[in-house]
Amino acid sequence: MNTSSTPKILWICFLFMALWGYGQEIALSEPLETVLEKLERSEGIRFNYDPALLEGVTLPPPSPGMGREALLEYLSGQTGLEFRPVGDNIIAIVRNRIRVCAYLKDKDTSEPISGATILAQDKAVISDPQGYFEITVTGADPMLEIRHMGYRTLKRAAGFFQSGSCGTVYLIGEILQIPEVVVSGFLIRGIDKMDDGAFQMNLDEFSLLPGLVDKDVLQAVQALPGILSANEKVSDINIRGGTHDQNLILWDGIKMYQSGHFFGLISLYNPQITQKVTLRKNGTPAAFSDGVSGTISMETQQGVTRDFFGSVGVNFIDASLFADVPISDQSSVQLAGRKAINPWVETPTYTAYYDRISQDTELTSQDAQGDASDIGFDFYDLSLRWLYTPTDKDRIRLNFITAFNEVSFDETAAGLQGASPRESQLSQSTIAGGLHYYRKWSPRWATEFDAYNTDYALEGTNSNVLQDQRFLQENKVSETGVRLQVRHGRGPLEYALGYQYQETKVSDLDDVDNPVYIRRQSRVLRSQALFGQLGWASAGGRTHLNLGFRGTYLQKFNRLIWEPRLSFNQELAPGLTLEILSELKHQTTSQIVIYQDDFLGLEQRRWQLTDNDEIPLIQGFQSSAGLTYSRKGWLLHAEAFYKEVTGITSQSQGFLDAYRFVQADGSYDAYGAEFMVKKRYGRWDAWASYSYLESSYSFPGLPEESFPNNLDITHTVGSGITYAAPQFLVSGGLTWHSGRPFTLALPGNTASQGPILYDIANGARLPDYLRLDVSALYRVSLGTRARMELGASLLNVLNRQNPVNQYYRRNATNQVEAVLQNALGLTPNALLRLTF
Repeated sequence: MNTSSTPKILWICFLFMALWGYGQEIALSEPLETVLEKLERSEGIRFNYDPALLEGVTLPPPSPGMGREALLEYLSGQTGLEFRPVGDNIIAIVRNRIRVCAYLKDKDTSEPISGATILAQDKAVISDPQGYFEITVTGADPMLEIRHMGYRTLKRAAGFFQSGSCGTVYLIGEILQIPEVVVSGFLIRGIDKMDDGAFQMNLDEFSLLPGLVDKDVLQAVQALPGILSANEKVSDINIRGGTHDQNLILWDGIKMYQSGHFFGLISLYNPQITQKVTLRKNGTPAAFSDGVSGTISMETQQGVTRDFFGSVGVNFIDASLFADVPISDQSSVQLAGRKAINPWVETPTYTAYYDRISQDTELTSQDAQGDASDIGFDFYDLSLRWLYTPTDKDRIRLNFITAFNEVSFDETAAGLQGASPRESQLSQSTIAGGLHYYRKWSPRWATEFDAYNTDYALEGTNSNVLQDQRFLQENKVSETGVRLQVRHGRGPLEYALGYQYQETKVSDLDDVDNPVYIRRQSRVLRSQALFGQLGWASAGGRTHLNLGFRGTYLQKFNRLIWEPRLSFNQELAPGLTLEILSELKHQTTSQIVIYQDDFLGLEQRRWQLTDNDEIPLIQGFQSSAGLTYSRKGWLLHAEAFYKEVTGITSQSQGFLDAYRFVQADGSYDAYGAEFMVKKRYGRWDAWASYSYLESSYSFPGLPEESFPNNLDITHTVGSGITYAAPQFLVSGGLTWHSGRPFTLALPGNTASQGPILYDIANGARLPDYLRLDVSALYRVSLGTRARMELGASLLNVLNRQNPVNQYYRRNATNQVEAVLQNALGLTPNALLRLTF
């Protein structure tokens, strides 16, 4: 670690203060109440108002010398309130009420659209059989959202509808069974539960989760019941007892094989360009394969922007930028990027992350092999998108994403005078691109075409100074995929048919220069699939059924796999719904741990491809049933599930005991239940969740055929409370779970070089995990469009030591010692972001 970081920290603090001062200087905004008090003194007038109307309202003070009429117009335009004269020198302040009305029609057929939902602020109305709706809203120009199954959601400001009379608004048909929201704000604002069993996160509407000062996609999904990371890394998310490689991660339809920066501590995906995240634990549509435990699908903005939007920000880990640039009425470009700031300044957050990631790795080794020095971490990511809508019936999207992580250090032989240091380094990189084309041929027919290529590389060079040896390791994945879907129908019954082709290549390299040893291995697998999906909704919208079937042919093994999918949602009573989900899935890739010191000990997992023999095909079955009750601000949710996954290998589970170097095939099952209760009161959201899990392995080739899963965390409790106002958000939460299993070493081990003797597999448990997190965010208006965000957060406020792993090894004197790895300690973070 760099001991000269103090001047840098002082410099960055000075920079923050300068930016804050600059923001204050250009803002010139004051609370409305202060402005009114000054006007009462200078203009000799009196304002009558409800103090609650002025809460959180700021504006630049009006210029001196304004006339009375111009002054009231200025105040109204800046605040969205109505300033109404009720006497010679008395001004009443009331909410600006706007009556909005329109007739909704189908753009292709001009037929009225009845049953559409129009949302505005805290109100909602339904269009009548003639497509007519009427709603009264308050504010300067509030947003309205129009939703209807089978049509593209329309979002417009209230001013869009004001034309002197109730005009006609046309909705564009979407030949796609759009899931409807069952519960809005499932956990906090911006997280919704859909009728097909999915959880959807709209990052534009996201409020704040405990411990997150900046939005992090893969951290946010862990707030939902049944999902956690046993070792606190976003690159190791566990869904109902499954390992991270059993999750399908998609970014705009592109399959991703890397998910984290800083070797797993923060998400790879820039939240500034990611608009929507869909999480599925079960009931996956037939268009998706892989991911026997779950699917995390990230989507960016679908529509072409008409106005420029940009943001720049910095927190204690990285600096970021985002730009959404219109090119024409039919085309726009989006650019987003992030870069680590630790090459210039080492913040307390970086120090905490470094201490967490470097535990028991060559970065901290100080033994007979050598000492590490001049350690450097770096990462960046870049996303680029081009959107083009040549006609109302065509949408084209090109996506590109690249990401890079690197750590390097010099190693010097301990006690060897005059020896030159040698550099060791480890890097992870991803580069991927995709094409999406949607064509609406008629009101009932549409096609979707997707093509992508993704390349992932993990490369490490380990220099052994004492033995004058260089060890090079590589693990690479290259995948190309094409998918075509044909959709038909609008209204209660819709179906889709599709074809998918996928080619995956995985290669490994181990290269030693002294003595010379080279092992290179490469596998390629091609698959073709046909799938179909049927969606049906009852006339009143109380019943939703989705049936899917997928047939996949693995060309190399001449093997055909059939997989049905089901999601069913039934409204039993107002606010009470029943949900049943089930699926069969398979996956051809998995991650294995060959040696714990692979890739300098920082990253031990390599991707591998099934050979249908020693590396079996992974297949999973899931089924679940749940009830959800949402009424008058209360939300109650309960769900029971059963899951079975076959075709796993012992090396994919990361054993650290007697089975560490054993290769065996097996399976695991998991069953349990998840519960959640939440109450919304005004701007407050409070929730508590509990998950119960029982999961065990079955390895017929091992001496102990059945024993607890490494991820069998039986009890998990999460709770939190969030306050969300337009300008200020604050959140706090507590996470507790029982300890994960591990295997004890027997006390009879002697000081020899023989193997360590172990007790029964996973017969012991780590101590319970407990973490308290808080976060706050403040938004300052800098004018009509610009805004500044200031935030701060604390992870593990109690600075509690939370062990996440324990294993045994022999030390330099051949004594057996226990190695304990802890989670993050007290970790602060701060955010400054400007949007314009």
